[in-house]
Amino acid sequence: MAEISAGKASSKYQIHIAGKNLPKSVLNKHIGKKNKVLIISDKGVPKKHIDSIKSIINNKNKHVLILEQGEKSKSFSSFQEIMNKLFELNFDRSDCLIGLGGGVVGDITGFCAATFLRGIDYIQIPTTLLSQVDSSVGGKTAINVPQGKNLIGSFYNPKFVLISTSFLKTLPKNEYESGLGEVIKYAFIGNKKLKSIIEENASKIVKRNEGILKIIIEESIKTKSKIVTKDEKENGIRAILNFGHTFGHAIEAYEKYRNITHGAAITLGMIIASKVSYFEGHIKDYQLDNVINMIDSLGLKTDHSKYKYTNLKKYMKSDKKVSDGKLNLILINKKFNAFKTSKFKNKNIIKALN
Repeated sequence: MAEISAGKASSKYQIHIAGKNLPKSVLNKHIGKKNKVLIISDKGVPKKHIDSIKSIINNKNKHVLILEQGEKSKSFSSFQEIMNKLFELNFDRSDCLIGLGGGVVGDITGFCAATFLRGIDYIQIPTTLLSQVDSSVGGKTAINVPQGKNLIGSFYNPKFVLISTSFLKTLPKNEYESGLGEVIKYAFIGNKKLKSIIEENASKIVKRNEGILKIIIEESIKTKSKIVTKDEKENGIRAILNFGHTFGHAIEAYEKYRNITHGAAITLGMIIASKVSYFEGHIKDYQLDNVINMIDSLGLKTDHSKYKYTNLKKYMKSDKKVSDGKLNLILINKKFNAFKTSKFKNKNIIKALN
């Protein structure tokens, strides 16, 4: 079982990557002597996963709250529902939340933990590939509002993250592919080892080979934890983790968070950002081809022709990377290193989206 440390000294936490067997002793060690535990999950998580986690927790005072599935649950109403449950159960600062599910569950669980009594412990047990390699690491918590995605939230690290490839066997194909979009992102923003692994093992990744999955999850998390440890509040280098997100979030907003998964939108966003990088002269044409071919080798969609500049423009203007009225983009260079810049020609965005 791999173990990775993340967070700075004051808020350091461990990330455990396990195979098909869930490590009971490790989970209970991090729960400790908590009086009460509330497991928050949603209807998209198979009941057997919820039952298996509940059964291995030694604590006798354990409860479960199930949300509706999907982005609609990352809302004020779900936040209020969870808060009401915590008050009903007389939770206090000695108690603990567990987010068992994908990014939606993890984000809202973390936000509730950050805000209830100004902060209680929470544990992340991500069940989707996307949440395992991305949202469960880094301490970003949030809910969505009509004005945009993740616009209300906080930076609040979990006490512990437990990742198991066993959850991925029951993951629907579109959700698995959504996670691969984030995995490949790390290869494009500097993890050359991961890039080589993907290029050499695309068919095994598509078939969900457990050995390869553990490796790409570990490499993805190493990249993210290294970056977020340096920049916990997204004031500097952490911004490169948003490669593809400006355009991807705009696509999601345009689709009203329906009809396309987060990872699929980010994948298209990375292609658009790579095209802007090419038109700006930061990468060569064969490197742009390499980006598209790698994405295609994993069976992910690469056609973004449906989304024009006129469709996405207003959503890009409300992007969190807008500063002093200027949009900042995350682009890549010839060494496949990502960087943040506000110096680009708008015509190249228009060109990339047409």
